[in-house]
Amino acid sequence: MTHAFVFPGQGSQTVGMGKALAEAFPQARAVFDEVDEALGQKLSLVMFEGPEAELTLTSNAQPALMAVSMAVVRILEAEAGLDLERDAAFIAGHSLGEYSALAAAGSFSLADTARLLRLRGDAMQKAVAVGDGAMAALLGLDYETGVAVAQEASQGQVCQIANDNGGGQVVASGHKAAVERAMDIAKTRGAKRAILLPVSAPFHCALMHPAADAMAEALSRVEIRAPKVPLVANVLARPLSDPEEIRIRLVEQVTGTVRWRESVAYMAGQGVDLFYELGSGKVLSGLVKRIADTAAGTAIGTPADIEAFRARPSA
Repeated sequence: MTHAFVFPGQGSQTVGMGKALAEAFPQARAVFDEVDEALGQKLSLVMFEGPEAELTLTSNAQPALMAVSMAVVRILEAEAGLDLERDAAFIAGHSLGEYSALAAAGSFSLADTARLLRLRGDAMQKAVAVGDGAMAALLGLDYETGVAVAQEASQGQVCQIANDNGGGQVVASGHKAAVERAMDIAKTRGAKRAILLPVSAPFHCALMHPAADAMAEALSRVEIRAPKVPLVANVLARPLSDPEEIRIRLVEQVTGTVRWRESVAYMAGQGVDLFYELGSGKVLSGLVKRIADTAAGTAIGTPADIEAFRARPSA
C-alpha cells in the first residue's frame, strides 16, 4: 500500500483534545510543554479543560490543533516506528494543517510552528472587523458551479470559494452581504443546503490580504528546511519540496482557495490508497471516501488509534 499523511484544519478542535494522549504518552506531554513554552501560555490547559469559547478563538485553535497532530507524530515515531521519509509518499494539511504537515516533515521546528500559527490566527482575526465578513458551506455544488455562484454574488464586494473540500462541499467566503447573496443564489443552482458557518473571520479570500502581509514578514524570518516528504500544497494541489517556494505558497494560502479535493485526487492518482489523518477529529478521513473511491482514510488521534496503528499487519 502507498500512504499519505494528512493533517486537520480549523473546526476539528474540541475541548479535551490531546488529554488522553498526554496521560498515556510522555512524547505527547513533551510536545504540549514545548508549545506552551513557545507561546508563553498554558495552551494545553485550554485544550484539556476549555472553556470552549477560548479554545475556539482562531489564535488558540490553530496552534492547539497543530500540537495534537505533532503529539501523534512523535508518539508514532517512538512507539510504532513511524518514519515519514520511509512510510509516506506525500504529506498535506488542510489550511493550518499545512503547517502541521511541514513540522512533521522537519521543515519547521515545533516552537517556530507554534509561534507562526499564533501570529497567523491573530492576523486573520484582525484583518476584518467582526461582523463584516462571513463564510458559508454550499452543499451539493461542485467547484465550478460554486465559483460561478460566488462571482454572481460579489456585486462589487468580495465573495470567493475558500475551500473546495470535495464530495459536493464548497465554502464561500467574503463580505457578509455577498456571502448571504451566494447562499440564496446557490439554492437556485442546485445546492441542497447553504449553511452560514460559525467562524470569526472570512478566511481564504481577498479580505485576508493584511494577514497575508503579516505572514510574509513572519515567514521571512523563519528557517524553512526541505521537507523529508513532498508537501502537496493547498494552493497548487501538487507537490513541493523547495523551501523558498513553500514560503511563497504559505503566504498565498492565506487569501487563496484550499484545493483539498484536487489535492486528494492528485495523491490518489499517484497511487496513494491509504490516507492517515493525524490529530484531532476525523473530518479529512471522511472526505477521502467522497473524493477517491480507490482510497481509504483512517484517523489517528487517540491512544486506541495509536494501538491499532501499531498492530496493523504491515508493522
